[in-house]
Amino acid sequence: MTDTDLPIRAATETALAHGITPDRCDILQNGSTLVLRLTETLVARVVQDVDGPRQGTEWFARENALAQHLTEFGAPVIPLHSDLPPGPHEHLGYPINFWQFVTRVDAEPDPSEIGRTLRQCHDSMRHFSMPLPKLAIITESLAILQDRVLFPKATQQMLRDHLTQSIDVLSRYPHQALHGDAHMGNLMNTTRGLLWTDWEDTFSGPIEWDLASIIWNAQILEEDHATAQAICDAYGPVDETALHQCLIARAAVMTAWYPILYPNPNPERQAKLQRRIDWLQALTDGASIVIA
Repeated sequence: MTDTDLPIRAATETALAHGITPDRCDILQNGSTLVLRLTETLVARVVQDVDGPRQGTEWFARENALAQHLTEFGAPVIPLHSDLPPGPHEHLGYPINFWQFVTRVDAEPDPSEIGRTLRQCHDSMRHFSMPLPKLAIITESLAILQDRVLFPKATQQMLRDHLTQSIDVLSRYPHQALHGDAHMGNLMNTTRGLLWTDWEDTFSGPIEWDLASIIWNAQILEEDHATAQAICDAYGPVDETALHQCLIARAAVMTAWYPILYPNPNPERQAKLQRRIDWLQALTDGASIVIA
């Protein structure tokens, strides 16, 4: 038995229980979440990290509800599969949900289209009425750093300070439903156009959080300011102070999660982690994290 046998069985048996007979089992992604194509149109996402910081299916239920809402509003998203109940499903201890298969195209997404589609999603999410946890991934990251020793003492404290400061500052801004983890890996260029996916981190916060998340790598790691600016211009006006604080918070969140997501990082990931730490440390040393 391989590591994926049991989660694959969980997904296929759940599909069978709802009258769908899988005719293939193509592994599209194998990480903390296993993504499987089971039929021409059916994709299953199975959470394999059952011992991770997130337990149960409450967060999966929020993802499903938001995905349904966005689909109904015609937002540019990958929809849940209509032939199964939205769930969340759980079988053999694995949370599962089921999505419509879409065909990816190789072309890089246009930065203006990224900003435009994110704004379209945000406009639809303003009408989402399900209660969501406030600043959840930021508060969750702070809790992880309080419970686990993941970095040297000084780095651990620096990250806690940035997250605490960010919670204080961002609590003062208007909140609405957000994607929560709006990076390029959760955006697919498809034959149906540019589509957003993976809503499991949805929470209530300032719109600037998602914008900061999608531009962070280009703006900070790659210093591709033209791409970051094109995304921002297409998105439209935001509060620049909130955006700056969200860039800080995003860096601290990603740093906190790195040892969990990548316990044995390759040299490239190690370098990216160090870049984030160095950037945050420079802000600390310059005493520039205090935002009025």
